Amino acid sequence: MKKKTLLKRILFFLGLCFVIFVIGQSRETKPEHSEGYTLPDRTITHAYLTVNPYSRPQIPLRQVKGIVVHYTANPGSTPQNNRDYFEGLKDNHKTHASAHFIIGADGSIMQLIPLSEIAYASNQRNKDTIAIECCHLDRTGKFTDATYQSLVKLVSSLCHTYHLNKDDVIRHYDVTGKLCPLYYVRHQEAWLAFKRDIAV
Repeated sequence: MKKKTLLKRILFFLGLCFVIFVIGQSRETKPEHSEGYTLPDRTITHAYLTVNPYSRPQIPLRQVKGIVVHYTANPGSTPQNNRDYFEGLKDNHKTHASAHFIIGADGSIMQLIPLSEIAYASNQRNKDTIAIECCHLDRTGKFTDATYQSLVKLVSSLCHTYHLNKDDVIRHYDVTGKLCPLYYVRHQEAWLAFKRDIAV
């Protein structure tokens, strides 16, 4: 009798562990706002790329551990220009590239990839980061005030959503040594000031 009771308890415990594991896996593979991120005081245009191997491979973003800031390296370009470039990769196959968000020089924000999927932006950190590209007006790579304010708002919100802190916000440069975003690589004090402005 005691053996049956013990066996039942063991089976119950194993079943409970399995349920907890399944729930944990489900939460890990489905980040919040996977179908379109929103901000309370900023409009985000959702213009998802066509699914393709070169810019939107639909590889799951299982866990968000950081946010990577980039610049477009294309002075005067708009979010739509950059979206068109990423979209065109499905046809010309020139490279693998994309981003989750692009912020325009006017502060507008466009989302290109759901936050449940990776973007091809940050090399080995693609698997666990959200990528934000920022437009700029000249070769210095300095962001306009409108771009800066939208970036601060978006990064702050994402940090709250995914329980990240300021140390989890990095530059592409911090991953690979690439001079991106250029202005924040050449002006470390400006990067530190940006991180102070993030409300987390």
